Amino acid sequence: MLRRIRRSLRQVLFLMARRPDVVCGVLLLSVLLILAVKFTCSRAKNVVASARPPVRFFSAEVPVVDLYLGQLDQVERLRAVAEVSLVFFYAPWCAHSMAARQEVQQVAKKLAKQVQFVAVNCWWSQGKCRKQNHFYHYPVIHLFYRRFGPIEYKGPFIAAYVESFVLRVITPLTYLPSRATLQDFLSYHEPGVVGFFQFNSSPQPPGYITYLSSALQALKRDFRGVIRFGVVTSSQVAEAISIKDDETVYLHRRFNSSLIFPRKERNFTSVNICGWVFEHRETVLQWLQPPGTKSRLLEQELTKGPALLLFLPHTPLGSKPNPILTQIADVAVRYHSCDNPSWISDGTSVFDSVCCQSVVVPGSSTVTGTNFCELCLNFSKRDSTNSAMPCSFLAVAQGGAVLHSYLRHCCQYGPPTPVSITAPTVTPSAACSNFLSSYSPFGLYSACCRQIKPQLHAYSSQASVNSERIPVAPPSSAISLSSVSYQGVGGITGLRCRTNKTLRFYVLDVALNWPLAVRLGAPSNKTAFHQMDLGLNGDGSADSLFATIVNLKDEVHYILQRTPTTPLKESLEAFIRNFSAPYSLLQRHLVEWKGEEGEEKARHPVEEQSPPCPHIITELTTSSLLPFVMDPDKDVLLFYYTQWCGFCSVLNHIVIQLAKLFQGNGTVTIARINVARNDLPWEFMVDHVPSILLFPRHRKQQSVKFPDDMPITLPNLLRFVLKHLGSGRHTDRSTKASGEGDGLGPGALLRAEFLALQGEVHTLHLACERLSQQLTQLWRDNRRLTFNTRTLEAQNAELQQERQSLEEQHREKSRQLEKAVRRLQELADASETLLNENTLLRVLLRALKDRTEVKLRGDVGKKGGEQKRNHLAS
Repeated sequence: MLRRIRRSLRQVLFLMARRPDVVCGVLLLSVLLILAVKFTCSRAKNVVASARPPVRFFSAEVPVVDLYLGQLDQVERLRAVAEVSLVFFYAPWCAHSMAARQEVQQVAKKLAKQVQFVAVNCWWSQGKCRKQNHFYHYPVIHLFYRRFGPIEYKGPFIAAYVESFVLRVITPLTYLPSRATLQDFLSYHEPGVVGFFQFNSSPQPPGYITYLSSALQALKRDFRGVIRFGVVTSSQVAEAISIKDDETVYLHRRFNSSLIFPRKERNFTSVNICGWVFEHRETVLQWLQPPGTKSRLLEQELTKGPALLLFLPHTPLGSKPNPILTQIADVAVRYHSCDNPSWISDGTSVFDSVCCQSVVVPGSSTVTGTNFCELCLNFSKRDSTNSAMPCSFLAVAQGGAVLHSYLRHCCQYGPPTPVSITAPTVTPSAACSNFLSSYSPFGLYSACCRQIKPQLHAYSSQASVNSERIPVAPPSSAISLSSVSYQGVGGITGLRCRTNKTLRFYVLDVALNWPLAVRLGAPSNKTAFHQMDLGLNGDGSADSLFATIVNLKDEVHYILQRTPTTPLKESLEAFIRNFSAPYSLLQRHLVEWKGEEGEEKARHPVEEQSPPCPHIITELTTSSLLPFVMDPDKDVLLFYYTQWCGFCSVLNHIVIQLAKLFQGNGTVTIARINVARNDLPWEFMVDHVPSILLFPRHRKQQSVKFPDDMPITLPNLLRFVLKHLGSGRHTDRSTKASGEGDGLGPGALLRAEFLALQGEVHTLHLACERLSQQLTQLWRDNRRLTFNTRTLEAQNAELQQERQSLEEQHREKSRQLEKAVRRLQELADASETLLNENTLLRVLLRALKDRTEVKLRGDVGKKGGEQKRNHLAS
């Protein structure tokens, strides 16, 4: 390469030597070419294509003023000429803005005569809106009522919701002309605020504008408008709620006494009125509206305690009240009404509270059911002993004969007769015994005998005679609350104050929160909610309601299952009572994932003709776990995994190889379950994934977990399975041998018993070793604590010595300071004495000086007289 370059240079030099004119021309052309390229590139850097101007976002036929250039100053001009204005800030590229555009257009066509609709492009860089506003998301809707605003709309961008919110802003106050309308206004479950203003003196009396602004302020604070504001102009109507003074704001409350805004304590401003209303309001139903993005709204509400989530169609434009919501609100109001003494069992109002607890009767567990005694104590707040420890009687009774004295009053008429039903239920006895408290005349005990009958699995009948089976209720079964309910003391009224499991009522729109309802157990298809837009059937029953109780602390939730013939109110009350019962009958709902095959079968049920191909690993779900694992004739190795566990995916090939080794032998069945998509009963849960459990046949109660400190490899897994199945296999062979031959039977049984005892001895040795290790560790810890104690004692002694030394130094310094103070006092006294003496000396000196001057003047006068006399004499 270097040779070629050198050769080219030589040729160029030779050409320059022979033809200098050609070389000069080449150089000139090269310079011109370089200058042209440089000039072109320099101009290209300064050339920037201008952005295309924005175009209209809304159609010209829609009654919306589209300020697509971001003219924010024109918004103020348009607002000044309209009483109510809606400003829609959008970005033309935003998909949410495009979707909301259709909804806003529908609202604009209906309310164009009442509201001024303005749309502003707040994304164009040259527009004034982009320069002055910085929105974090689009679109944004602001409403203005005259000069008040902006009121931001934070709800879903659906025409019905937006129109409802706009109508509420247009009429923030409800006029109440008569006592009947006032009663209907206050009978609603939402909080009601009433303002009394007389319009006789002036068109707008003082304080009315402030009250109107407070209603708008409440809408600005809560866009759902759960607090309703009404106005009364007649004194006769105001007397119905004991209001006589003009310009009075009245807050109606159901459970506590109603309030009147304290004008003497707080200034009569819209902010103070709104804050006072939100501070003292009472709510029994709370609307939840998850934003659809990542938020902690549900977590913040569910961590407060058990929550009753009610999914129902929300009809914001309904002229009539929603009957579903009315029934739910009635149940919620009676649930929170704790001042009604009608729930007391003896019909009197002596007792103010009650606490209950259930105790299983010893030796009552049979195949037909389990008896338990429900002990309740009705106590009075006048009894100081009971009010201090109202529910501690069972805590004392658990220890000895006191509990047996209670149980003697329970089930004394014999166990109740069980009722043959298909779901777990509780049947009350013929009579419940009531007896007075032994330590207080104000206490009354009640003991009721009840029985729960669990439903057996279909596979329980297949169990062998020698295997012990424990009936377990199906995890996904729910109780038919239309026929079974807990008849506690007093029903639903005041139940919130008579149970430790207080419920909070939340309402959600099923149309907007359908995925959440499905995740909690609602039907995956919407056939059960086909009347979602209407919300009601012709007979007033609510088929489109889905109710569930979520207890985040216990990590459980229950689903309301009711028959179409049962009224909604009765089913909901029975559902709440069963949850609040001391011995709850509700079964935890377990979420099950059908997988891709189940989803495909649900989509095309007719096309599924042939059974699926057998797999070496069985995929289990919530419903198939218990029948498969608890099959007495199967040895099941269960593998717990999740789709997000990377280590579980790494172990897949090991589990597959293990399944291939046992394939066709009929010994061990390998199964797995996805614990992230399938809820499991508590006794089958694991604390981490991956986890491996072995369930031996005929010995399900001796299930074994693969050690966590052992690597999950194929040899370790094979050794683990063979180790824990070896003794079982030998026991099975010995049992068969005892049945086949007469002479070998007793010896085989003795050998099996000997092996079992040997295993127990080995287990005891291991336990002894572990105990010795623990004792050694405890001894070491004791020695370490002893050394630490001695060190602390030495340090304490040194600190005591230092404390004494510091006290002595403090006393010595105090003595020195007192001595110095005395000396300073003496010096101060001496200086004062010297000052007095100095003043006296000055006075004396002044007197002497004056006397000396007088004497000198006298002497001078005498000398002058003598001189005159001498002069005259001469």
